[in-house]
Amino acid sequence: MTTLPEARRKPAITIARSEHQRLLSFATALESRDPDLAETLLGELERARIVDDHRLAGSVVRMGSTVRYQAGDEIRTVTLVYPAEADIALGRVSVLTPVGAALLGLSPGQSIDWTDRNGRRHDLTVVRVGSEDSARPGDRSAAAR
Repeated sequence: MTTLPEARRKPAITIARSEHQRLLSFATALESRDPDLAETLLGELERARIVDDHRLAGSVVRMGSTVRYQAGDEIRTVTLVYPAEADIALGRVSVLTPVGAALLGLSPGQSIDWTDRNGRRHDLTVVRVGSEDSARPGDRSAAAR
């Protein structure tokens, strides 16, 4: 049994049934190109509570959600999107990135550790979840001290 901080329990997440099916297809297709990321996304999909689309609370991060989260001293606002819609300059983060996979299914107040492509561990906490039109793309304001 591992007792290191890296073994911290992941928070409960919820995903809409239609998005779960589509994301499962993406993750499976990704296995040959990026097995680590595929494994991360598949792990999130496996541990998620799956609900009918109309039962997913508006405060849950889902595809198309705009998410304000804190990572270290920074607060960022991004929109979680499918890969074809990703554009980091516009704050549109693909679910097929480590941070995108980490955000999926979280609610305000929840925190999660995630590992970037360079192997560095990060911690983020969801501050707010809203619709895409409430975003301030690319917002990277420093957290209030």
